[in-house]
Amino acid sequence: MPQTSLAPQRVSTNGRRGLPGEKSGGATDTRFERQLNKILEHATEVFYERGYEGASMRDLSRATRMSLAGLYYYFESKEKLLYLIQKHTFSTIIEQLRSRLTNEQNAEARVRIFVLNHLEYFLANQKAMKVLSHEDDVLKNGFGAEIAAIKREYYKICRGLLEDLKIQLGVEFDTRIAVLSLFGMMNWIYTWHHPKTDADAESLARQMGDIFLHGLTYGTNGRKRANKSLGLKSGN
Repeated sequence: MPQTSLAPQRVSTNGRRGLPGEKSGGATDTRFERQLNKILEHATEVFYERGYEGASMRDLSRATRMSLAGLYYYFESKEKLLYLIQKHTFSTIIEQLRSRLTNEQNAEARVRIFVLNHLEYFLANQKAMKVLSHEDDVLKNGFGAEIAAIKREYYKICRGLLEDLKIQLGVEFDTRIAVLSLFGMMNWIYTWHHPKTDADAESLARQMGDIFLHGLTYGTNGRKRANKSLGLKSGN
């Protein structure tokens, strides 16, 4: 399956003030997206290096090349920046996943798409993944509730895929345990994956999919049988 674009998607900021130099009009939306995503990229670097508690608005000001007063004016607090990083990440993953699932009906193939989509994004955005994993419970009140709702949506998508798998294969298992086990397998990849020595996202997704769906003893013969049932060649 080809690598998909990981270009940033639009991040909505409710009641936002325009960024410096921004004018009204449709063309400016694209300019705003570029400015905002660049700021979030720099903020991610700071949170990655210093941790959320260790990062100050002054650190973020230097990294984003905005004045300290300007940063407070547009983003109010470092919590707002962390919220935007998390919202951007989860919204992008879900949007890409929905797009990739559109034309696939086979239940097992859809689970494998979920794994590939997750791993591709994680490996391409490892610093953001570390920030999200380590600062999972920082956001409070409205920010925290909104991010929690997006995470629940992602969980429900995965749960639905596994429920469909149960129906299509006529098997029974605890869906909640299966979903949490799958996330447990995928989410800590940033702590051990080394691009020079470990497989790429597509290969890892295939191997993790094999282990998750069929177990460690699945092996080459099992993969060949699965590929045959999906109409794929043995090398896929």
